[in-house]
Amino acid sequence: MNTGALDLGEDKSLLLVDDDEAFLRRLAKAMEKRGFEVEMAGSVAAGKAISTARPPAYAVVDLRLEDGNGLDVVEVLRERRPEARIVVLTGYGAIATAVAAVKIGATDYLSKPADATDVTNALLALTDELPPPPENPMSADRVRWEHIQRVYELCDRNVSETARRLSMHRRTLQRILAKRSPR
Repeated sequence: MNTGALDLGEDKSLLLVDDDEAFLRRLAKAMEKRGFEVEMAGSVAAGKAISTARPPAYAVVDLRLEDGNGLDVVEVLRERRPEARIVVLTGYGAIATAVAAVKIGATDYLSKPADATDVTNALLALTDELPPPPENPMSADRVRWEHIQRVYELCDRNVSETARRLSMHRRTLQRILAKRSPR
């Protein structure tokens, strides 16, 4: 095997589905440098269309997109190309969502921010082998902050309702929301 390139096999096609255009372009460029033939989609509709017309060997799909759920793209791709290796990305790491993604056919599940190395390791990991742990995992404080932000958004930015659902005092929540995100 050539040490400069990864062994991607014959088909190097990779579909990237994410509505964050800057992230999508950065990841596409990094994955092309790793030998993938990248096709990008910014929505569920575009991802499903590409998956139907030209089902790729690999896919990286964001879970939450403006026009729906990325798992819809995973379903279409799994139907069209059962052996495809699919990684689901999300900014909200939740166990229930990870389980749903894997049940529907995702190969792996990564929380954002995931870099190209994490994505490549997850895409190319053998099915019975776990990919290596991320180089820079989110801190526990960051994970907690992300969870609070997610619940806050799901409660339509209502502080009182968010505090109630998190079993937290409203003023404590207000202080947390006023601070910048931890690293």
